[in-house]
Amino acid sequence: MKLIKQGNPSDVEEHPAIFPRILGHEAIGVVESLGENVFEVKEGDVVIPTFLSDCQECTECKSEKGNLCSKLPFKVSPWMPRDQTSRFKDANGEVLYHFLSVSSFSEYTVVDVAHVTKIDPSVPPNKACLLSCGISTGVGAACKLAMVEAGSTVVIFGIGGIGLAVAEASRLCGAIRIIGVDLCPEKFEIGKKFGLTDFINPKECGTKPISEVINEITGVGADYCFECIGSTSLLQEAFACCRKGWGKIIVIGVNKPGAELGISSYDILHSGITLMGSLFGGIKAKTDIPALLQRYIDKELNLDDFVTHELRFEDINEALELINDGKCIRCVVWMDK
Repeated sequence: MKLIKQGNPSDVEEHPAIFPRILGHEAIGVVESLGENVFEVKEGDVVIPTFLSDCQECTECKSEKGNLCSKLPFKVSPWMPRDQTSRFKDANGEVLYHFLSVSSFSEYTVVDVAHVTKIDPSVPPNKACLLSCGISTGVGAACKLAMVEAGSTVVIFGIGGIGLAVAEASRLCGAIRIIGVDLCPEKFEIGKKFGLTDFINPKECGTKPISEVINEITGVGADYCFECIGSTSLLQEAFACCRKGWGKIIVIGVNKPGAELGISSYDILHSGITLMGSLFGGIKAKTDIPALLQRYIDKELNLDDFVTHELRFEDINEALELINDGKCIRCVVWMDK
């Protein structure tokens, strides 16, 4: 991907890898001040920012059918969403760019009101912040999009934080068999806390495709398959082990730009399988995040076990290493500790 430093607005829009940029998109914070025409929140409110907007005004935001706002559509943009400008500058007055409308790796950030959700301040911040993106995405994909049913079989490709959130939600929905697929064998013990009943390590499958192993375990294929990595080859495997007639495949993982899926129209027609995209798990931030937090308060939704490490902001590189090495599920980074 081409990196652009500064440049004119057309260059910026065309290349999402522009820098310098304030990264970070999963967070919690307190409203410090308000701009004009903001009435939904007040100073001192605890809020969760989200990369996906919920304007509550457009047809899509008012509908229960989806969560893709048409007034402020999702873009990997370096700007504020309404006026295409930046609110950040460095010490020399040069522009610093936004990231996913959040830019949370900073003591202070500027976020559009359509991208913040007011929450109950009694919820511990190190748990509430999880619903800013990853855990909401996994839970929403299982509960809202797939609508996993009691007694069903679920396969999850990729047992990271989002995959574990899918498992947790599938458990809450009453799935009786939740199969995790991952290259890290330690993920099975971790996953049991969230409902995993079976585990497949592709390294141990020999010459058998993963789908063949899953079909042998289930007998008829899985009712629901979740691809949480971003791999077209795994989507092919998911299609090959998804139950014919009513099976659903939910795509959560972000693949590289230009990646294409090669499934014949003949196979789709004759399989009856549904293939679904999942951006933010179908979650509508302003209504669904408070509801999920209430389920946590009611001790239904397990958020506690997702947080395995907590570090200071100056140790953020250590947090990235923990994630890359597969040694943590979620690492909470504190600005004030």
